[in-house]
Amino acid sequence: MDESAYRIGLERHWLASDAGDFDVEPEIYSDDAVLDYPQSGKRIVGRGKIRESRFVQPDQKQFAVRRIVGNGNLWVTEFVLTYDGKPSYAVSIMEFHAGLVAKETQYFSDPFGPSPTRAHLVEAVGTSISQA
Repeated sequence: MDESAYRIGLERHWLASDAGDFDVEPEIYSDDAVLDYPQSGKRIVGRGKIRESRFVQPDQKQFAVRRIVGNGNLWVTEFVLTYDGKPSYAVSIMEFHAGLVAKETQYFSDPFGPSPTRAHLVEAVGTSISQA
């Protein structure tokens, strides 16, 4: 699989995630894919369970992809995931095998302001969609 195919698959995945399309969204995963959430200590194994875990979430979600970078079988997506109006900054690391995601790890961080000692040195950054 060439890199443009990976990028197209990832873009399709994130658009489906944003649209709540639970038929298209899990297509990117292998049948035995592993999804880890280190901050909560959760692991979900298998495309069916990944799909169900996303389907049963009651929250209203929006995905704003900031960039997708990768090479070969390793791809990273930086995005803002907004749950019920509250943004979380997230990184998804996807490892592909035979053209499908075999392992994904997602890291999340809530927004916070600069420390008072550095406030005069920083610029605000938005959550607009851009891809590198």
